[in-house]
Amino acid sequence: MEKIVFTPAGEEAVEFYVLEQTRLGGIDYILVTDSEEDDGEALILRDMSAPKEEEAVYEIVTDDEELNAVAAVFENMLEDIELS
Repeated sequence: MEKIVFTPAGEEAVEFYVLEQTRLGGIDYILVTDSEEDDGEALILRDMSAPKEEEAVYEIVTDDEELNAVAAVFENMLEDIELS
């Protein structure tokens, strides 16, 4: 499982494990978790970076409609998980 490090402005770095990624409506999304071993906290993040930017900029998806749509795609991709 790929591990990525997020460095929020003015905060300590946080490590996440990427479970899956997808592209919907021209926007890239990743499903990440904070634990490689057990049931951890899962987040869906939207790529906010400009094309050809060297480093990606991600934002947590908070809009309920967008979150439900992307979660449904990830649930279909990863049959053994349920996002709620």
